[in-house]
Amino acid sequence: MKPFLSSPLWDAGTPEFWKSWQIRRLREYLKHRVLPFSAHYHKMFEEHGISPNDIRSFEDWAKVPLSSKVDLTESREKQREFVLIPDQKILTREPRTIFNAIFHGKQYAKDKLEAEFRPILLTSTTGRSSDPVPFVYTKHDLAHLELAGKRIMEVGRSDREYRHVNMFPYAPHLAFWQAHYAGLGLGTFMLSTGGGKTLGTEGNINLIERIQPDVIIGMPTFMYHVLRQAVEEKRRWPNIKRITLGGEKTPQGLRAKLRELCAQLGSLGVHIISTYAFTEAKMAWPECPTMPHEGASGFHLYPDLGIIELINPKTGEVVPDGTPGEIVYTSLDARGTMVLRYRTGDIAEGGITWDMCPHCGRHCPRLIGPISRVSEVRSLSLDKLKGTLVDFNMLEHLLDDQRGVAAWQIELRKRNDDPLECDEVLLHVTPDDAVSESTLREHLNRRFLEVTELKPNAIHFHTLAEMRELLGVGRLLKEEKLADRRPKVGAAGTSVPSPSSSSQQSSVK
Repeated sequence: MKPFLSSPLWDAGTPEFWKSWQIRRLREYLKHRVLPFSAHYHKMFEEHGISPNDIRSFEDWAKVPLSSKVDLTESREKQREFVLIPDQKILTREPRTIFNAIFHGKQYAKDKLEAEFRPILLTSTTGRSSDPVPFVYTKHDLAHLELAGKRIMEVGRSDREYRHVNMFPYAPHLAFWQAHYAGLGLGTFMLSTGGGKTLGTEGNINLIERIQPDVIIGMPTFMYHVLRQAVEEKRRWPNIKRITLGGEKTPQGLRAKLRELCAQLGSLGVHIISTYAFTEAKMAWPECPTMPHEGASGFHLYPDLGIIELINPKTGEVVPDGTPGEIVYTSLDARGTMVLRYRTGDIAEGGITWDMCPHCGRHCPRLIGPISRVSEVRSLSLDKLKGTLVDFNMLEHLLDDQRGVAAWQIELRKRNDDPLECDEVLLHVTPDDAVSESTLREHLNRRFLEVTELKPNAIHFHTLAEMRELLGVGRLLKEEKLADRRPKVGAAGTSVPSPSSSSQQSSVK
């Protein structure tokens, strides 16, 4: 790939500059890396008669077909088509390769190409809604992962002298590796515990007690349970300055609960920062610290590494800035597995903005949340006549924001476990000590009606230990806050258990 005009600082520059820069960068990337070496996109561009030279604006780019997880889950052979597999004949004729061979030797030139294209790390999607999809990284990609990690640290106002604890599980998933490379990027102390599956809640608490970190990084649900148990054990953690979260949504109500728990542990004024990521982007984007009354800052994007568009999820058309839409991602410099115009299934409710961040002063595009999942709008058969659409994204925010709720899980079942019967919505709740079960039941029923026009079929109350078991805290990679245990109708009308139906149930108080 021929040298490209270097970009200015990623968090500076006008929107007009960056949009022009991104289109030029995109054309070069398509010409010299994607179309020569990606079987999927080479075929797609040929079938639609599109040339990189045709792309002179974002209006032109919007004519390129969208990709989705369906393309990646079709077969293992199809997944390989999304990997950049180089043609040695093309690479050896590139000016940069010839220059390196002449002035540094053939082995140096070979090593540079291997660093760019040879896969050395694999992550995968979590596989909740489909089979896990592998994504391979080269050294080139890991350099970007480290760069993104450094930016997360800088935007979050971390410091090289801080002590960081990474509680993401040891797993081939982006969250753990992004936190690991963030520590490398900043050059700071980073202790990885492996999360609940490795040390359990108590083991994480004991390590934090010993390290007394400035920053704790992890998934929101597990973070909540670790902090809450530490409070119950009367631990003292006075050094915490940041709680950095990823892997799940982080509503304002949950942020308030985490701040309160930190205060009870002896840390006042803790900033709760969320990150946004998905496996296909191979990196994460951060919020900057804000005061509690200010709300979230939005996720700061890297315009030099990728393009994010928002589309109407029904029509596929790009929506204007500031308008809610489905997030579509295009890499500008990935190797290994890469995607163009990839539909994430995530909705940015506040749209995208290029305005200067009012909290940190950075000039870069920002995604404004909350971010919700298209797949969490589900059709329930609540009677024999028709289905009812229920937005479980709204219910998640309702429950996390509800005072008196310490932990919760929504369970979907069929009446009498009959796949042909009506759906039932069961709510499992752990109440705070300061609220009575009867009062909380009344509040939850009323709020459910206001938001969805339905009430739970039943509300079950549990101890915190029982709720941890229900959620799979320390057992599952992602805690199961929405458990769909509806049996499916198999061949000849037989009942097929849903994937979640084997999860253990705790006793009801």
